[in-house]
Amino acid sequence: MSERRQEEIELEDLKVKTHRLNVGPAHPAMHGVIRLVLDLDGEVVKGCDTQIGYLHRGFEKSAEASSYTGVIPYTDRLNYVSPLINNTGYVMTVEKLMGIVTPERCQYIRVIMCELSRITDHLTCVAAGAMEMGAMTAFLYLMKAREYLYEVIEDATGARLTVTYMRIGGVKADLPNDFEAKTREALKKVREINKECRQLLFRNRIFVDRMEGTGVISKERALEYGITGPYLRSTGNDYDVRKAHPYLVYDRLRFDVPVGIHGDNMDRYYVRMEEMEQSSRIIEQALSEIPQGEIHTFDEKDGIAASEMVDKAKMGEVGGLLQKYAHVAPTLEGSTRPFHKNIYSGGKDTVLPPKEDAYGNIEGMINHFKTVMYGHGIKPPKGEVYFPIESANGELGFYIVSDGTDRPYRLRCRPPCLNIMAAMHEIIEGDMISDIIATFGMVNMIAGELDR
Repeated sequence: MSERRQEEIELEDLKVKTHRLNVGPAHPAMHGVIRLVLDLDGEVVKGCDTQIGYLHRGFEKSAEASSYTGVIPYTDRLNYVSPLINNTGYVMTVEKLMGIVTPERCQYIRVIMCELSRITDHLTCVAAGAMEMGAMTAFLYLMKAREYLYEVIEDATGARLTVTYMRIGGVKADLPNDFEAKTREALKKVREINKECRQLLFRNRIFVDRMEGTGVISKERALEYGITGPYLRSTGNDYDVRKAHPYLVYDRLRFDVPVGIHGDNMDRYYVRMEEMEQSSRIIEQALSEIPQGEIHTFDEKDGIAASEMVDKAKMGEVGGLLQKYAHVAPTLEGSTRPFHKNIYSGGKDTVLPPKEDAYGNIEGMINHFKTVMYGHGIKPPKGEVYFPIESANGELGFYIVSDGTDRPYRLRCRPPCLNIMAAMHEIIEGDMISDIIATFGMVNMIAGELDR
C-alpha cells in the first residue's frame, strides 16, 4: 500500500462521525409516549426522527361507534389538562351541524369554563417545563395555583379532570350559588403566585440561559407547518381563533393576544404567562356581564329529594310531583326546571329534560330515553361540518360527517400538538441535546390529543 493511500485511510478514521441516540419513550422528559431518534455530532443535534403513536386511543373510531352524546366523555381524554375546551369544541360542532343556537347565559358559562381550563393548562405547561430544568420551587407554587382553579371547576362540574360538563344544546348544570365569589378569589390567588414565579424564573440565570435562543422557528416555517396557538404566536403572528373567527361571546369581551418576537422557548414562556392574565380578564368580564338566572336556594317546602322522587315515580305515585323541585347533588341543581331555559336551547329532540320531568312523569322519562339511548338518540341531518376553537395549544377543530343516524358516520379531530411535533426535527436540529428538554417542554404535548 502506498504512503499516500495510508494517509487517506488515517484521515478518514479521524473524521467526526455522527452518533445515534434514542431519547424516549422510556425517558422522564419524554413522558413515556414520544421517541426521538437523534443523530449527534458530539452534543449537537444533526438529525432527528420523531416517532409518535405510543398512546393511540382510537378516539375517532370509538366516536363513530358511539352516539353523539356518548362521544362527549371521550373528548375529556384528548387534552386532559383542559377538557372543558375539548367538550366545547365538540358540542359546538354538532350544534353547527344541527343549526342550534344556545342561550346567552349558556354561552357565557362556556366562555368562563373554557378560560379557567386554559389557565390550568398553561400553569401545567410552565410548571412542568420549569421542573424539568430544575426549578422545583416554581413547579410546586404553580401546582398550588392550579389547585385553586380545580376546586372552582369541581364546584361547577362535579369533577376535576374528566368533567363531561358540556352538552349538545347546553351545559350540564347552571353555576353554583357562590361560584362568582369563589372564582374571583381563586383568580386573585393565581395572580399572586404567577407574579412570584415570574420573579423566581426571570431572575434565574440557568432558566433564562436554557430558554433564550433555543427551539427557534421562524414565523414563515411555523405557518407552513400549520402550527397554531402559543407556539405560533411566539414567532410574532397574532392568529387566535377567538379573534379571527369569534364564537360564543368572545367578540363582546376585551382581551389582547400576546405575541413574541424571536420564536424561541423564552417567548413561548412569556406568551403563556401573559395569556393567563388575559384569560383572567375574560373570566372577570364574563362574570360581570353574564345574563341573570343565578342559582337560588330552593324553598324546602317545595322540594323533595331526587331519590324519593324516583321511588315515588317507580310506584306510580306521581301526583303533585310536577309542582315539586328535585333536590339533587350540587352540580345538578342548575339542570332543574327553573334554570333549564337559561342553559339549554329548545327542542326535545336535542336536549335532556329537566330532572323533575325525567323523574316525575312518563313524558319526561320517554324524552330522556329517546335522547340518550342507542338507536334513539340525537340525529342530525345528513351533511358535514368543521368547527374550530382556540384550545390552550392552538386551533382544535372537529370535522363531522352525518349520515342521518344517531352516530357520526365520520369524526375527525384536528389536534394542535400534531403540527408542532411534525416540525420538531427542524426545531431541534442545530441545538444541543440538553436543549431538547426545554424545547419539548414548551410544546406542551399531550399524547391523548396527539395520538388520539
